[in-house]
Amino acid sequence: MTIHSHNFVETYKGLVGFGADRNTDENTVIYYLQKFSDDRLMKTIIKRLPDEELSEIFLLMTRLLKNHLTSSEYHQIFLKEEP
Repeated sequence: MTIHSHNFVETYKGLVGFGADRNTDENTVIYYLQKFSDDRLMKTIIKRLPDEELSEIFLLMTRLLKNHLTSSEYHQIFLKEEP
């Protein structure tokens, strides 16, 4: 059973670019993150990232999760734990 999804990148037909307007910026970030997390890309790039960049990505993601999700949202939405 698959519990993760990346459907947005498969169906989005809008502009991919940053700075036009808030909605396009949001869609672009979703698009880029879903493309970035692709298994094949990650397998290719992960070993090339120096420790500093690896840490930078992890700390940014951790900060965003802590700042924008409640504890229950973190467990249910990010960790995919059943309530």
